[in-house]
Formats: sequence, C-alpha cells, structure tokens
Amino acid sequence: MLDFFTIFSKGGLVLWCFQGVSDSCTGPVNALIRSVLLQERGGNNSFTHEALTLKYKLDNQFELVFVVGFQKILTLTYVDKLIDDVHRLFRDKYRTEIQQQSALSLLNGTFDFQNDFLRLLREAEESSKIRAPTTMKKFEDSEKAKKPVRSMIETRGEKTKEKTKNNKKKGAKKEGSDGPLATTKTAPVEKSGLPVGPENGELSKEELIRRKREEFIQKHGKGLDKSSKSTKSDTPKEKGKKAPRVWELGGCANKEVLDYSTPTTNGTPEAALSEDINLIRGTGPGGQLQDLDCSSSDDEGVTQNTKPSATKGTLGGMFGMLKGLVGSKSLSREDMESVLDKMRDHLIAKNVAADIAVQLCESVANKLEGKVMGTFSTVTSTVKQALQESLVQILQPQRRVDMLRDIMDAQRRQRPYVVTFCGVNGVGKSTNLAKISFWLLENGFSVLIAACDTFRAGAVEQLRTHTRRLTALHPPEKHGGRTMVQLFEKGYGKDAAGIAMEAIAFARNQGFDVVLVDTAGRMQDNAPLMTALAKLITVNTPDLVLFVGEALVGNEAVDQLVKFNRALADHSMAQTPRLIDGIVLTKFDTIDDKVGAAISMTYITSKPIVFVGTGQTYCDLRSLNAKAVVAALMKA
Repeated sequence: MLDFFTIFSKGGLVLWCFQGVSDSCTGPVNALIRSVLLQERGGNNSFTHEALTLKYKLDNQFELVFVVGFQKILTLTYVDKLIDDVHRLFRDKYRTEIQQQSALSLLNGTFDFQNDFLRLLREAEESSKIRAPTTMKKFEDSEKAKKPVRSMIETRGEKTKEKTKNNKKKGAKKEGSDGPLATTKTAPVEKSGLPVGPENGELSKEELIRRKREEFIQKHGKGLDKSSKSTKSDTPKEKGKKAPRVWELGGCANKEVLDYSTPTTNGTPEAALSEDINLIRGTGPGGQLQDLDCSSSDDEGVTQNTKPSATKGTLGGMFGMLKGLVGSKSLSREDMESVLDKMRDHLIAKNVAADIAVQLCESVANKLEGKVMGTFSTVTSTVKQALQESLVQILQPQRRVDMLRDIMDAQRRQRPYVVTFCGVNGVGKSTNLAKISFWLLENGFSVLIAACDTFRAGAVEQLRTHTRRLTALHPPEKHGGRTMVQLFEKGYGKDAAGIAMEAIAFARNQGFDVVLVDTAGRMQDNAPLMTALAKLITVNTPDLVLFVGEALVGNEAVDQLVKFNRALADHSMAQTPRLIDGIVLTKFDTIDDKVGAAISMTYITSKPIVFVGTGQTYCDLRSLNAKAVVAALMKA
C-alpha cells in the first residue's frame, strides 16, 4: 500500500498529489529536497526518511519530479514499474501545459490524473501477483544428470593411474646413472657389441661435465690465481688500525656542547623562549581566517604554453569543436557514457574515493538525462559544468559552523564553549588544536586546553610546549593580567571522560571562554577506544565534535568517517547519539591538486569542513574555499 504519490516541478509547484493515508507528505518530500536534490546526491533513486522509503524519478526535459512513498518495512516490487508508467502517461497527456514553462500556466492548469493513476496502480499490483513463483530446479535438468555414472568412474580411475605412472617416472629420474634410466640408454649400444667408453667416442654425463670443468679451469685459472694472490697480499695491510681523521671545523663531542636541554633555575625551567617568536607565529593575520588558495605556480606556465598552440591549430580546433556540438537535442545515457567514464577516472586520480566518484557521475547522469541542450554546446562541456556545480554544492553542506558566533552566544549564557577533537593516529590533532587556540586568542577569547590523551607518551608534554609558546605570544600583560591560555592535565593512565568533566568545571569557575579537549588517536576498528570516546562525548556533551583527518587519504577517508560515526552511535548511551559535527582537514600543503579527500569526507557525512591546516606555524590555518577546491579538482 502506498502512502503517497506526488508530482511537482523543480521550482516547487505541486501539480498533482495522491494521499493513501491521512498523514501529510510535506515533511518527507521536503527532507528529500533538502538532503538529496539540493545536495546533488541523486546517484541512488531511493531515500529513507524515518519510517518511510521514498523513490523518485527526475524528468529533466520538463523539469518535473515524481515521488512515491511507502513504509520501509514493505517490499513492493511494482514501485519502479509504477513510477515509470505514471511518468510516461503524465508527460504525454499534459505535454502542452507543461511546455509553456510558466508558473501561472501551471497554477491555472487542471491536472485531473486521479482515475488514470488508480488504473495504473491496479495494473501494477496485478502484474506483480501474476508473476509465477520460482520453481526449484530438478536433478534431471542439471548438467550432472546428463553424465552417466560409468563415465565418471572411468575418468577418476584414469586420473589415479596417470598419477601413479607420473610418480614412477619421477622416481626413476631421481635415481643415479646405475639405475634403470642409464640401462635403457646403454642398452642399444650393448646389443651392437661395442663397449662403452672414451675409446669409441661416446662419453657418459659425468665424464662430459668433468672435461668441461677442466677446460674452464685451464682457460680462466690464471686470472683466478692473480686475484687470490692480490687478496692475500692485501690482508696484512688491513690488520693495522687506521687512525681517525680529525677535521678542522668538526668540533668536539663533549657533553657540555651536546647538552641542548632548557636551562633551569632552582629546578624550574626558565619562561623565556630561545627561538624567535615570529617563526613560531608565522606570517599573516591570525585573527581572520583566509580562504584556501589551491592555485599552483605551474598554472602560469601551462597558460603560456597553450597560447601559441592555439594560434597554430585554429583550423583543426574549429573542426574539432564543430564535431562535438550537440545541436538542440536531448541528452541520453549513451551520449554521456564516454565522458562520464573519463570524469570518473579523473576524480579517482585526484584522490576521490572510488565509490563516491561513481555516485557523483551517476548523479550527474540522472540530472542531465533527457535535458535539451543548446545549439553551440558540447556534451563534454555540459557534463563538466554540471559536475562542477554538483561538487561546489557538495562542499557547501546544509549546516555552516560559525564558531565565533556560537562562542559569543555561550558567553551570554555564562558557560564555556566546549570543542572535542577526535581522529585516527598521527593526523595532527594536537598541532591543529594549537592553531585553533591561537586563532581564538587573536579574536580575544580565553582558552583552556584539556589534555585528555592519557595514552600516547609525550602527549601532555606536547600540549605543555604549545601552551608555553601561546602564552609568550599572548602574555597576561597584554590582557590586563588575565591568563589567556592554560593547560589542564592530570597525567597519564587516567579516565579521559573524567578529566574532560573536571576541565569543563574548572573553566566554568575560572571564567574561560573556550575548552578544547584533545583526545587520543585511535583506529576506527578499535572497539575499546571507540567506546571510551563515545563515553567522553556522551558524558560531557560538547558543543562541537570535530573529526581531524588528513588530506593524503583516498578510500580510507570514507572508511574512517563511516566507522567513527557508527561507533559513536553504537557505543553511545543516549537515545539520540551525538555524531561528528564538522571536519578539520590537515596536511593540505602536501597534496598539490589532489584534493579529492575534501569531496569524499563532505559527501559521506554531509558535514562541513570547518578548518584546513596548511603548514606548521600557528597562522597556517585556512577556511575552505569551495570554488578553489573544485577548480583544482577539475584541473587536468
């Protein structure tokens, strides 16, 4: 039984609707529009919303959408056939009204489609019932029944006989020259009455090998003797030990020179930093995030090289362009197949996960199928433009994270804003936490860093070093004696959830604006550590959960994010589990134009990329520029 069937235009005008139940179809259809149609995720023609399964079909020629909804516990086999039949009949019946393509004509038009729909629904249900049940295959119909039993027994016997014969032959070969193999070779000679030996010109294998060895030694023996004499003469020289050479500018290996530890006074390290603060800070404004720039220096050389080639082959380029023109016809799957295959391979080469590249190309094909093209537009340019628009839309997901606005909102409520960082090992969680701390300090917010990585050796010391350097950049003297950054740590081997809870309470009492919780790196398959992370997030309820991932990964990005979300949902004690809210993409300066990890992570989670790490200094933090990333992704 169907819950609803609706037909509406891509502009949002509902042309006709069938209600099978009393519940309204507005909520599920709006969820489909927000999550699938606007986000360019049309690779699959089904969508699940709460207890409903929605199947849809796009008519790109007339800009229509056909949606059917039914309970997801039902398996209705006739839905695909029904939606195709309704699409065909509705388009043919109301072609003239739809072709006017004006909102007033669609609003004033009367689409009396109820009787036709009920007839098609009845035919589809009857066709599914008429389908004959599948019968089991009998033994007489199988290929094994056609073979007689005698043939099978004979083949097995022949195989065993052949195996025994082969084993006997192998054993005969392994025996020496006195065995049966040698006797069979010498038998015809014995019959002739001639003895076997060197007098008659016939030699055995051993004698031939011995003679060849002697000839080889006679030819090359002189060189071997010389080399052996030279090695003997050199051996007594090697016995004497060679004195080590002392270089003029080499220095000496004294303990005092090699001691690079920090100087201490009364057992406590000095607060002064030996290195230059500008090197730690980096260049650029720290309080304002700059947009990510994916352009490289190679682009100028490419553009300069392409200019003369374009002038040389203008005639050939003109004919090539005319060959690819579509000429005011509707696009079909066959027209786009070769172009989409190249686009898919290009995306995979740029580090996009293989499954996501396939879904993206399928979504573009569904979006363009049946669409009428202009006269001077090619299939390649049309598909490329549609793919670019889809990628830009994917990188701009539904929710936009604005940390500064949320922190000011938390200040009005007199509570700290809590951010939790999670991710796999070695992706740069602590380093990018320090960058975000510097960005918050530049914007005038006080930060408390909670060292909840009680597992990795040196994790607390690393955060302590960052805290000391950030304090040097923002000393209390510049902020009226107020401590702007502080580390909260309880050592190693403690419960991370308990430390985070104590840090939040400490920040509330001391008046800190932001609490940044650093967690231990963990693989997505490690169940005990994922349970501990889910406990930390459930107990402390942070305002923002950021997943830190590196831009070097391809298919692994999908696996990490899917399993992190699944583990947080499975191991959470709450009814509505808290999942990942945003992404921090690190090591972006090491990948050149292979920026596909950004697409993979955003597509699989529908969450925004909040920060992008582009270096080692505190200013190397950027905000994502969707158009720049897509331009780098589409660059050949």
